[in-house]
Amino acid sequence: MNLPNSITMGRIFCIPVLIWMLSPHFPHGRHGEQEIVASLFFILLSISDGVDGYLARHRGQITTMGMLLDPIADKLLITSAYVALIGFNPQVVKPWIVVVVIGREFLVSGLRSIASTEGFTIEASDVGKLKTVIQIVSVVAATLDHGWYAWHIGWFVLPVHLFAAVGIYYTAAVSIISAIDYFVAFWRKIDKAAAKQRTRDNEFILSRRKKKNTPAPAHNVTQP
Repeated sequence: MNLPNSITMGRIFCIPVLIWMLSPHFPHGRHGEQEIVASLFFILLSISDGVDGYLARHRGQITTMGMLLDPIADKLLITSAYVALIGFNPQVVKPWIVVVVIGREFLVSGLRSIASTEGFTIEASDVGKLKTVIQIVSVVAATLDHGWYAWHIGWFVLPVHLFAAVGIYYTAAVSIISAIDYFVAFWRKIDKAAAKQRTRDNEFILSRRKKKNTPAPAHNVTQP
């Protein structure tokens, strides 16, 4: 197993540790330690997603296994974090929001699977990339909100709770928009593929008809 795939597998194996950090079983120290440790750990795992992709491209180590595992690791990381946050910070992370996020992932995975069987791909859109960034920010903000309502840094006040609430609801909205965007892109490609297939079928039928309607060449018959 090459280095990029090892990083991806490591991210998958670290997901149970993240869930443990966002649970009551994590040993409590001083105020805020659990939230900071869990946030930094999640950020580290999120950064590893970009690292393994960068290494795979620049080292020429893009493999079928990596193409399969990388999106699975990403989806497991995000969905596991949101599910854990339902119990860790239920005031901000509502179950219906998690259902929307997970449902979107199932929908996109299903569309990509169908597209693959039909012989084409659906590229990641700008909305999908924005969704990923917002998800990371919202998870970190919701985790920190468990320990602080706001951060007071001298005269500056950082509204942690506001960032968490806005980030979570914004994530739900962008997830819905992203799902619609992927569905529209999928439908357009399916429609184009169907149109091409109809054109081929029509050309085949016309060619068969031309062959049937072409008169057979006359043969000279000599009389005895």
